[in-house]
Amino acid sequence: MEGWAGKILDIDLTSGSIETLPLDMEMARLFLGGRGLGARLLWDLVGPEVKPLDPENALIFTTGPITASSSQTSNRFNVSTKSPLTNTLLHANSGGWWGMQFKRTGYDAMIIRGKSETPVMISITEAGISIDDASDLWGKTVFETTEALGQDRNKRNVLCIGPAGENLVRIAAIMNDKERSLARGGAGAVMGSKNLKAIVVEGKEKNKPADKDQFKFMLYETGKLIKASPLTSQALPEFGTTVVMNVVNEIGALPTRNFQESQFEDAHKISGETITDTILVKNQACWACPITCTRITKTASGEEGEGPEFESAWAFGAQCGVGDLDAITEANFLCNDLGIDTISMGNTIGCAMEMAEKGFIDNDLRFGDATKFKELIRETAYREGLGDDLAEGSYRLAEKYGAPELSMTVKKLELPAYDPRGMQGQGLVYATSNRGACHETGNMLGPEVLSLPRLIDRFATQGKAGIVSVHQNSAAVIDSLVYCKFSAMAVAEEFFARTLTAVTGQLFTADDLMKVGERVWNLERLYNLREGFTSADDTLPDRLLNVPVAEGPSEGFVANLDPMLVEYYQFRGWDENGVPKPEKLEELGLAELVQPVM
Repeated sequence: MEGWAGKILDIDLTSGSIETLPLDMEMARLFLGGRGLGARLLWDLVGPEVKPLDPENALIFTTGPITASSSQTSNRFNVSTKSPLTNTLLHANSGGWWGMQFKRTGYDAMIIRGKSETPVMISITEAGISIDDASDLWGKTVFETTEALGQDRNKRNVLCIGPAGENLVRIAAIMNDKERSLARGGAGAVMGSKNLKAIVVEGKEKNKPADKDQFKFMLYETGKLIKASPLTSQALPEFGTTVVMNVVNEIGALPTRNFQESQFEDAHKISGETITDTILVKNQACWACPITCTRITKTASGEEGEGPEFESAWAFGAQCGVGDLDAITEANFLCNDLGIDTISMGNTIGCAMEMAEKGFIDNDLRFGDATKFKELIRETAYREGLGDDLAEGSYRLAEKYGAPELSMTVKKLELPAYDPRGMQGQGLVYATSNRGACHETGNMLGPEVLSLPRLIDRFATQGKAGIVSVHQNSAAVIDSLVYCKFSAMAVAEEFFARTLTAVTGQLFTADDLMKVGERVWNLERLYNLREGFTSADDTLPDRLLNVPVAEGPSEGFVANLDPMLVEYYQFRGWDENGVPKPEKLEELGLAELVQPVM
């Protein structure tokens, strides 16, 4: 294996068939792997006639040519499907150990379609590939399932859903290696709709570089860059992802109490510094990762586990007006165990709190009260009581009770932890993200806040479209190789291109990689257009567009989206309706692909 294994595992749960298909190597060169390959396969497999929870929807697990190569952070993998939360193309990626182990089974991707009549699991080991009965696992939590199936880090790795996925919760996550997650958009519900409880992998094959000496040199060079960056060598190892909590709060961009405010008075209580000082047990790393940003924590009651990450701490913290770190941490643990996306869960609870305070729902939920977190999370996972509404996500919740304007979503996906009124570029990222509100598809935290690679005016709008587009293309490349986004904050595309060249034996330049990113982004756009999305969906909640921040460093600002959006379409080579022009599709090698449907 030199980069690509050259094989795709195709499993139909309806018929029970298991086939090995050849990977189209021209497709691999154009889309690399991970998110890009997943989008390309989904385009062919799942059309607009297929509903997300239909058996015909596909779950596509993809690795990249770098995966399992021992290059720094080469542990990640991707899942692509049609989202039951948004109806957009869904892509999510996760770290840990499972992705590396799957690549070592000798496959680049796995397509799962159909639906089993009874609960099943898939085993991929040296003994063979099998679809096995999992009736005894159905109903078990993620932690129970992972333990029952013998998770053993570098030998045997477990991916599964919890009760939330089984109950088709639209914000359900797929979990791997116990507490890692493929979280956003409800992939867990798609897995549950297929009666698929778990996938166990054991692999032995190595991803051996074509040019060992060059690969070794690139390991040394990229390692130096990661060590030289204060973010990847100091801040993230010492304080984890929540290191940015105080920073984002201080500039007035930390959404608080369902985005009614942009600063949280108790941000310091839930920050990375406080986590390190009070509940941190130890650091932990994903496979082949020198950054070690994972936090193993323990609360006063004795509960122990991974996290919370920054987004989770914000979602149950500032978004809900809660400064109780133990309550936030235990809510995070419970979401992991039941298999729920923490961002959407906390955001939806925050929405429900405002709805209750304003009388839209008859409930005593209030901002600042964390006592109902566990009850609400459990009710959501099992679709009981108010949880049955929360399980639909905040948009459907708010729409049902006559207050859709209180849902802080884009394309029905809940917004993450940055208020675009204090980070204008981030607002454009949210509005144009192909999977709905998402910071990971082009995060502007670096240039607008952290001076990476240089600081730009966070309130400015002119010129932001170009910067956002480049960041989106770059993120698509990283997700297709598949690397961790944190390594990309220290290492430039040129180094990734040279590493990819060393691994595969095929020449790639930095320009080649950025063209891949642009190709992936445009294909995802085309997929959503085929699903019926239009430029009208490239927007933000009314509160962010029309209600200025009342006080603090971002006082008086709204998200000034319209001028950025016009410039964005022009920069992308799209028409005024946000549709890629024929010449752009020709340039990216996508014209023939979409010709039958345009």
